[in-house]
Amino acid sequence: MPRLACKLVCLLWAAWYGFAATAFSQAGQEEPLPGPDSHETGQAPHGHLFGEWGGERTRLEERGVKFDFQYVSDSLWNLKSEQKERFSSWNRFRGTVNIDFGELTGWHDLYFHATALWQGGGNLGAYLGLLTSPSGMSSANTCRLDSWWIEKRWLDERITARIGQFAGQDFYGAQHYAASFIFEPMGYALGNLFTTLESFDPPSTPALEVRVAPISNLYVKSMVAAAVRSPFSQNPTGLVPQFNGTPVSTSEIGFTPGRKASSMRAFDNVEGRKGYSGLYQFGASYNPAKFTSPTSATPRSGNYLLYWMASQALWRVDPKAAKGLDATFAYDWSPAAINRNNRLLTTGVRFNEPLPLHIHNTMSLGYVRNSLSSQFLPPGIPAWKTEQGVEFNTLLDVGPMLLLQPVIQYYANVGGGVQRAVVFGFRTKVEF
Repeated sequence: MPRLACKLVCLLWAAWYGFAATAFSQAGQEEPLPGPDSHETGQAPHGHLFGEWGGERTRLEERGVKFDFQYVSDSLWNLKSEQKERFSSWNRFRGTVNIDFGELTGWHDLYFHATALWQGGGNLGAYLGLLTSPSGMSSANTCRLDSWWIEKRWLDERITARIGQFAGQDFYGAQHYAASFIFEPMGYALGNLFTTLESFDPPSTPALEVRVAPISNLYVKSMVAAAVRSPFSQNPTGLVPQFNGTPVSTSEIGFTPGRKASSMRAFDNVEGRKGYSGLYQFGASYNPAKFTSPTSATPRSGNYLLYWMASQALWRVDPKAAKGLDATFAYDWSPAAINRNNRLLTTGVRFNEPLPLHIHNTMSLGYVRNSLSSQFLPPGIPAWKTEQGVEFNTLLDVGPMLLLQPVIQYYANVGGGVQRAVVFGFRTKVEF
């Protein structure tokens, strides 16, 4: 009962903000929900389990208040591994509201976003000792306000400023095709970004971001956020911003062939896949705090991580449509003297609408390679091996409010050792 009550409070908190604003307009483009929570729906009408609330949902959207209530679950089994077979289900309920202040106050290009969630279940990656988590959602059991921000845009979205409480990994080092994969380094963000204490979803921290698109296909953005080593414990509810820790700075430059940079968002959607669009990114994260090193008794000041990412439509049946083949690649590096998991590589392909069905569907194949620094190897222990993971999944938008995504994953050299693992399961997403 306490968990259920907490879950309802979180969702009602998001709803209260939306119902309190009944005369706002919905202009401008929203930032999609991150990773597993992204909307992977086709071009058909988007339905909800609870309907249109007697038309109230539509009326609010016309006035600028847009709700999103959803349930996402990853149900996974380790069919073969060193550990005993186990079923793990990770569950998340999320409530989100987006508001445009234009019509009510005349403050055009001003927006508000808030999202709260309850999540919990079994973390199969921790159980198996994997560096590559089988689920892009699993972390810690919590019920909290995840993120909120106020955003102002100028010059047709060429300049954007955002302030509030949000996660760096929702926007920096985030996989553009994340909704098409399930394991963490491809289904959310690069898995070792926390080496610089870059904040992640859901324990977001106070942050400020500025984004500029100086020319049509190029953007530059930079963010400063509070970096904390135990983000779930320093602000358990997320309701009271905690200005502690050190300021971690993250910057990214992106090139967007086939799209306007001002309209590009961290996570793609079905509409944005039309044509030969692409996104090429280079980013860096720096934390000036002190970090321990296995080769020195004195902590070192400063830690950083560099990443390169590319996502590109390779082939289209119709050059102006979305059906076809996409490819993605990402690589990051951080100093081996400070970071145990200092290198990570991901690559994959996605086939949009491969099955001759009237519903939206994709097939995706992904590969992840995690490398460990030999400087962290304890004496007398055999050299670490490179952990490798492969995933294949099929995404089916089986109903206007239901998505099903069966998946099979294979891991070699689990945790840098010699063990192997096979994981099978599925993701379910319900829109309320």
